[in-house]
Amino acid sequence: MELTFTNLLIIVAIGFAAPLGLGFVPSVRVPSVVIEIVLGILVGPAVLGWVHVDDAVQVFATVGLAYLLFLAGLEIDFMRLRGRVLRLALLGFAVSLALAIVVGVALKAGGLTSQPLFVAIVLSATSLGVLVPVLKDADEIGSTFGQLVIAAGTIADFATVILLSLFFSRESGSTASKVILLGGLFVVAVLAALTIAGVEHSRRLGEVLQRLQDTTAQIRIRAAFVLLIGLVALATELGLEVILGAFIAGAIISLVDRDRAMTHPDFRRKLEAAGFGIFIPIFFVTTGVRYDLDALTAHTSTLLHVPVFLAALLIVRGLPALLYRPVIPRERVPVAVLMQATSLPFIVAATAVGLALDVVTPANAAALIAAGLLSVVIFPALSLMLLRRDPKCSRAIDDAMAARKTIVGAAQPLGDDRVVAAPSAG
Repeated sequence: MELTFTNLLIIVAIGFAAPLGLGFVPSVRVPSVVIEIVLGILVGPAVLGWVHVDDAVQVFATVGLAYLLFLAGLEIDFMRLRGRVLRLALLGFAVSLALAIVVGVALKAGGLTSQPLFVAIVLSATSLGVLVPVLKDADEIGSTFGQLVIAAGTIADFATVILLSLFFSRESGSTASKVILLGGLFVVAVLAALTIAGVEHSRRLGEVLQRLQDTTAQIRIRAAFVLLIGLVALATELGLEVILGAFIAGAIISLVDRDRAMTHPDFRRKLEAAGFGIFIPIFFVTTGVRYDLDALTAHTSTLLHVPVFLAALLIVRGLPALLYRPVIPRERVPVAVLMQATSLPFIVAATAVGLALDVVTPANAAALIAAGLLSVVIFPALSLMLLRRDPKCSRAIDDAMAARKTIVGAAQPLGDDRVVAAPSAG
């Protein structure tokens, strides 16, 4: 069968057009991922029928999913995960997971889902990549409030990826066997991290890497891809999910590259350029192409699932932020509630896994993604509005926005439009 690229061409054109269009209206603070998914729905079989997922699109979209989780792992700041911030973030996620299980059981009792654990895991994530730009604009990235939001999002990203792979993977064995396989993957990951750390301390090899890193060899980027594909391949062979191997690969680089320089300040920027410039937009547009709009709109009851899932996100991820009251200003607590309830990339990734394993219906998958889309449109905007009410924070936001306007077109920060996790993948 001859490989064609027409469908891929339309998808990459949408990936180009979405952020470009938003660039003409900077006052509209909507992540481009929202526009990418919506345009994918528009050109896909659900509406116009111009684009279908063929082999070329499938390969690029799968790599995009892996790269999304890879960059989510790369966002983990291990230096922040300590002390009281770590304890509060861990306690917050424990409460969040408990609430998620209760909500999942309640949704099952109401006939909204047949897999409460799967829904509970999906509802427990936070889109860290959406929140980081908001925190930067508000000059809160280094505050206790900002550190708590980032730490909570990091833990949520990591834990939900692990839980999804542990309880919902292609391996049909028992949970105990999955734990063993998961342990094996972590052992390999630790060995890989130790090997990379040893390489970085080798003077001779370090000189070679430094000489080749800015040539056509781009040796550090190639090494990162070897690690990414290697752990993805291993996870697949073990019957675990692609997203787990990709996430761990990013976390390894984040752990080893603790000064965020890797002897080269552009290392991470190059990795992000490859992901956000090529693969990840294809994944999100393809998500829209695959979106089952008919399943969402076929019954009014299914449409009602969307506000229910949105409220569930607010309960599961938002309410645990109330635990931060002793250490952050009172006016920041509602902001933390809204920020932690923002989630989309993991929802998209998890529902793709759930549909492949038949643990979520197309209707519920569509409703969950719709709720995630609404969360990234509504919650960050409300957060910024609340932050602007603080005179000190409002001045910081205005100064940051003014500074950005002076460099628009010269060096648009990659982080301004990211949707990962974080976790943010997340």
